[in-house]
Amino acid sequence: MTSLVDIQTVSQNIAQALNSITNAFTVLLGQSNSAAISATTLVRNGTARLCTVSITTAGSTNGTIYDSNDVASTLRPIYTIPNTIGIVQVNMPMGYGIVVTPGTGQVVTVSYSPI
Repeated sequence: MTSLVDIQTVSQNIAQALNSITNAFTVLLGQSNSAAISATTLVRNGTARLCTVSITTAGSTNGTIYDSNDVASTLRPIYTIPNTIGIVQVNMPMGYGIVVTPGTGQVVTVSYSPI
């Protein structure tokens, strides 16, 4: 016959497993969101995972997201932001930081998770 201690141990193990799954899922969806970005912006300094890009105003040209901690650096382009309204899943690790440079007239937001 199963004791109450065994049932409690199983319950704790299930709770820990669900917590781990939830944390992993949250990292992939983005733990933080930027404000609306219409000019070159350093969103995050340091390692992070770029999760989602939401284009709220299409603009007339594409934008770019860089793996950088300096708004002046264009050495590591990671993603081209299309000039089409919509939400795009990116899920890319960033080693230096996240710099977003919207295209002409574009307004975007990004979700990201610290790594």
